[in-house]
Amino acid sequence: MTMWPALFSLTNLVAMAAWVVLAFFPRKPLAHSVILFLGVGLLCLVYAACFAVVLGGLADPVSQPGAGQPGFGSIAAVQAIFQSQGGTVIGWTHYLAFDLFTGLWIARDADAKGFSRLVQLPFLLATFLTGPVGLLAWLAVRERRARTTGRG
Repeated sequence: MTMWPALFSLTNLVAMAAWVVLAFFPRKPLAHSVILFLGVGLLCLVYAACFAVVLGGLADPVSQPGAGQPGFGSIAAVQAIFQSQGGTVIGWTHYLAFDLFTGLWIARDADAKGFSRLVQLPFLLATFLTGPVGLLAWLAVRERRARTTGRG
């Protein structure tokens, strides 16, 4: 099905646009809403629709690795999901949505704790590229400021 490459490209475009707004635009309520609803929310909607379509067998059905194995109960079952283009788009959209949501949280948290945008940028970039590594780095750095300011 040729829709998967197009959907993959679209989700990347949505995520990239939202990351650009997060990193470089003024953090006003409108920007936060754009990132949250037109970025994270739209990615979540695409994820949910694709999840239902693929795992429901309506398009690009995934092959099950063996009888009696649940869809996420083993490495083989999860690998089977990623064997299809639809499954790959589902997984990638999941990463994009959660990394963007995490980046938005980091930015809001950093703003609330008085970190400059220049200090925030490496954490946002790390979260964009490596998700949990960026979050872990931010959690380590923010802790000291949270303790000294009393804003946990």
